[in-house]
Amino acid sequence: MWWIYALLSAVFAALTTILAKVGIKGVNSDLATAIRTLVVVILAWIIVWSKREAKGLITLTQVNWIFLILSGLATGFSWLCYFKALQLGDVSKVAPTDKLSVALAIVLSVIFLGETLTVKTAIGASLIIVGTMILIL
Repeated sequence: MWWIYALLSAVFAALTTILAKVGIKGVNSDLATAIRTLVVVILAWIIVWSKREAKGLITLTQVNWIFLILSGLATGFSWLCYFKALQLGDVSKVAPTDKLSVALAIVLSVIFLGETLTVKTAIGASLIIVGTMILIL
């Protein structure tokens, strides 16, 4: 079932890029990111409240809070940089460069989470990097 959500994520991410490229025309990229972020925050809380999952807040540990906040900061910086890149560059170059995050996440998961790097995964990450280079050069 995870792959259905991952595929939907990819579809929505692709739509995000196209819609953002049109939406940021003539708009400061930081302001555009703030507007998009506000929409995401409202949508996320509507989903949490409608599913009655807000009670889970009291079960969060200090470690949960620290790492979720750090993840949020990383997301914010990523989105700010992404919107600026979209404003300055072509989608056909910005989007694949952004997806280098997949290869970076694999490397970081091995280093920090102790995940096993299989030959298949290493080849896949390498192909992502090579494919990105081909697309942007």
